[in-house]
Formats: sequence, structure tokens, C-alpha cells
Amino acid sequence: MTAFDFHGPGLTEEQRRRIEELASTLNAEQALWLSGYFAGVDHRLRQEASLGEVPLLEGQGAGAGTGETGSRTVTILYGTETGNSAELASTLGAALKDLGLAASVVDLTNYKTRQLKNEHDVLIVTSTHGEGDPPATALDFFEYVEGSKAPSLSGIRYAVLALGDSTYEQYCEAGKRLDRRLAELGASRVAERVDCDVDFEDAAAAWIQTVTAKLNESNSGGASGRGAAVVAPQRDTSTDLIDQRHPFQASVIDNFVLTGRGSSKETRHIEMSIEGSGLSFEPGDALGIIPRNDPKLVEGLIDATRISPDAELSVGGRTMTFGRALSEEYEIMSGTTRFINQWAELTGAEDLIALRGKDCAEARNAFLYDNHIVDIVRRYPASDCDPETFVAGLRTMRPRLYSVASSPSYAPDEVHLTVATVRFELNGDTRSGVATGYLADQCGPNATVPVYIQPNPRFRLPADNAPVLMIGAGTGVAPYRAFLQEREARGASGQSWLIFGDRNFHTDFLYQTEWQQWLKDGLLTRMDVAFSRDGQTKRYVQHRLAESGNDVFGWLEEGASLYVCGGRELAPAIHSTLTDILKQEGGYSEVQAAEYLGEMQRNRRYQVDVY
Repeated sequence: MTAFDFHGPGLTEEQRRRIEELASTLNAEQALWLSGYFAGVDHRLRQEASLGEVPLLEGQGAGAGTGETGSRTVTILYGTETGNSAELASTLGAALKDLGLAASVVDLTNYKTRQLKNEHDVLIVTSTHGEGDPPATALDFFEYVEGSKAPSLSGIRYAVLALGDSTYEQYCEAGKRLDRRLAELGASRVAERVDCDVDFEDAAAAWIQTVTAKLNESNSGGASGRGAAVVAPQRDTSTDLIDQRHPFQASVIDNFVLTGRGSSKETRHIEMSIEGSGLSFEPGDALGIIPRNDPKLVEGLIDATRISPDAELSVGGRTMTFGRALSEEYEIMSGTTRFINQWAELTGAEDLIALRGKDCAEARNAFLYDNHIVDIVRRYPASDCDPETFVAGLRTMRPRLYSVASSPSYAPDEVHLTVATVRFELNGDTRSGVATGYLADQCGPNATVPVYIQPNPRFRLPADNAPVLMIGAGTGVAPYRAFLQEREARGASGQSWLIFGDRNFHTDFLYQTEWQQWLKDGLLTRMDVAFSRDGQTKRYVQHRLAESGNDVFGWLEEGASLYVCGGRELAPAIHSTLTDILKQEGGYSEVQAAEYLGEMQRNRRYQVDVY
């Protein structure tokens, strides 16, 4: 039976037809996101329908999930920027469904915070960005929960799965903050928080198993029931599914330096063919790249460990050589707390032992900033180390995401990227970023690159007749190239304004001729630029924004959608400038300006994509 061999609960023929038409256009990742979206719609409708009901006695459930008076509702909330939390939340929802427990899966950006006090069981999956920051889409929820207006949550049960990156000192801090705060508000834990590093799969699966088992037991009156053999659903292993575990080998069409001679940095334009992949994407989406490590770094690490590159080991159930494992399977450049602990144990080096523990965080971070893994191994060699022992201190290779700089309407079967190559000197060696160095040095024309599409539904064009104001710094201009290609292909009538910033006009005006042509054609209505190193005083895009405050306010009042893309420090600078513009040009107070921008965010007219 297919998904549409039944009409569903009261669906009309027209509704059924529309669902079928939409479903036929979706790929697997889009369908996954949409399932969470409609679960959120279901959650909102059920909650709103229950607002007028008689308050429940303590410990009594509303039965919204099953219609039974004694059952408890389960709400799964996720905060994400790369999609991992969303995927895990959907996996958790599927595990609960398999046990007969109804659960709503809701993106924190869509969650109505006033409903929190009415919840029964709340399960939260959230990532952390930078030094303890929550995902940008979850900021409103964090502000509400951590603010003075947060309600008592006595009687509510919860559990938190925190995703993070152990190379940051504030590891998984966003999840830790929610875990602490919900407890302070009186909620009780269903299960202890689990903190996951970038190789999160096993730890996340164990957390899902624990949580589903405990919820099943409590909802079945303490009987072991079906909870005794709970297993978290696994990813589809179909060869037709293209994701970070099953990437498509895209062929490089072109790869050249975009910046001019004499630029203080190297920015590349890369074109790849995805013909025959079946991959689909929209402007605003990202391309996931599975990089390979620098061969020189691999060779240096093999020499430092004195382990034969042909020595075999098991990686994820597969047997491979040590050399291949270092090249493809593990992060071997930047050290982590995990590696320090493991290498200190293995070598007994007093300097490394002294860096262990929470009290040594500052010294440890300074050491890791000045020393990569190969430097540590060279400085503190191990007398005897086998391949399995060495890789036990490493993290698995993770994909890197890059905004797609092309529209499928303009360049079918192609994906274009705008990539700033990271290069630097450390301990006498020239080194490169893991992914940017891979793309620059190992991916010439006809090379193949493992890729997949990472949808970004929070960075989408509005209707063709709506105005757009695009703010980008450096490679943050990439999605706007895709936006304008798409608008050109669709014959969009809405006005477009681009504010772009980089270092120098003569060397770093990325895609200059293309913007000028779109200005000439009228597709791009206006363009303002800020080149920070051309004058005695540095001027950035937020300064150009402020200088045009009256026009910016006019565009916003006329319904323009505003986009921000660039480094993570760009978003707060732009937000502060927008607040000042609303106060100066619109006469708003600080609170009113915050409400104005918050309403724009909720209506998807203020979208941010930072890295």
C-alpha cells in the first residue's frame, strides 16, 4: 500500500490531490522536514483546542495524543541550524510512534512559548554554536525560558539531548542551559541529559532508547510492556538515498580563484555537476561536502606515530588501512580535549596531564590553539601505539556546509559554490582548512567530490512581486547570486537591493560583472558596497545599512523580506543597526523595535544564515 491508498481522517478529494502533488516533488530530506512541520501544526491545533477545557488535576493528562483521559502528551522540540537536531527529533518521534505513543515534533522557531506551561512531557534536542550560543532559530525560546516571564513547570517532565563540538570550551552549552533552567522552573527529568560531540550517532541513539523506554514504562503503568526492547530507528540505508552517509560523487566542472591579483585572501568559485544524481535544491539551500585530509598532513602524522600506513584496523565495521583511515575517516588537524586526555594517558607526558580537567580549560585552549594533533604527537611521542588506540582519541570526519551560489533554474544539474580558502602558518608549516584546503588543492576539473544537499527552509525567497533586501559579507554573498538567478529565470517583478561588503574593491568585489549586469537589466534595483580596507576607517555593511536608514525603513514598511548571510559576528551587528533604524526612522522604543523585528522573523521576512 502506498502512502496515498487511503484518504486519511476526513480529507477531501481536493486536499488529497494537493498532498499527492506536493509529495511527488519532495526529496527525502524535504519530506523529513515537512513531517516535522505538520506535526507542529497538529500540536498547535490540539493545544489551542484545549485552552478552554477545565484545568487538569496534578498528574492527570489531557489525552490529546490518544483521546484517553489518563494519557500524557509528548512534545519533541528541536533547535537546529544544520539539520542534525531536526533529524534526531524525527527519529525520536518515530520511535515513540512505534510504541503507540503520540508525539508532536516542533521546530523551536515555530513553537508557541505560551503553551509550555500546558505541556506534559517535553523532549528537547538542540545544538550549540560558537561559545555556548543556541541556534539562531531558537533564540526566542531561550529568551522566554531564561527570562522573568517563564512560568512554573511543576508537574512537567523533560529530557534534553545536547549536540555540540568539543573543540569549543562551551561544549553543548545551549543544551546545558535548557537542562538547568527547566529544572529551576520545577520540571523533573525523565532521563539525564546526554551531551554529544560531532560524532553524535551512538550517544544519540542510546539517549533515544533510554527516553522511549522510560516514557513507555510510565505510560503503561509501570509494566515493562513493549519498552523492554526499544531500539532507536536507523537511517534508511537504501542506495537511492543521498545524504552525508551516502553522498553523491559530483564531478568538478571548474575551480578557479575569484579574487584578484594582490588580494589578501583566496576566494574560489567552484562548479560541480550533479547530473544523474536525482538531487534537487532551492536557492538558499547548502551543499554538504565530505572532505579528505591534506596528504601532507596524513604523511606527517604517519611519520610521527611510526605506525605503518598499511596497518589494518576496523572503522565502523569496515576493515581499512591506517593511511586510508587518516585520509578519509577522521579529523586529524585540530586537537580536542578528548585527544589531550587520551594522549596524556598513553604517553604519561606531565605537560599533557597538567592540561586535564575543567580547572585547566584556559591553559588547554591556549595549548590547542598553538598545537595541532601532529604537533602534539611530535612533541610527546608514544613509545608504542597501535592504529586502534590512536584513532580512539580522534573524532570522525564531519561534512562542511556551503551555501549554494547558483539556481537550478539557471544551471540545471549543476551546483556552484563560493569558498574562501583558509591558509595559515603554524609551527613552521603552512596549513589549510580541512575542507577549504581540500576543495582548493585536491579538487581540480574532473575530480569527484562526495556531496549531498542540506535543505535550509529558513532562508527562502518570498513571492516574485515582493521586495528583497539582501545583506552579505564576503562569501555570504553566495546565496544572493542564487536568488537573483532564480528571480531572473522566473521573471520576478519585486525590487531587489544588495548590500555587499569585503576587504578591497579592486581585488575582492566578488561577481562584480554579474551584479553590474543585473543592475543594468533592472533585476537588481540597488546595490551598496562596503570595502573595509580601502579607507583609513574601516566601514562594514552595517555602516552602509545605517547610512541608508530612511530607505531601509521604507522598504521594510513596504513589506520587504530582509536577509543576512556571513560570519556569525555579522548577525548581531545587523540586528543592532536595524533596531537603531527603527528607533530613529520609525520612532519606536527599544521594546517596540524588538517586537517589530520579532514579528518579521515569525513571518519569515527576516532570515539569517550565518557560519
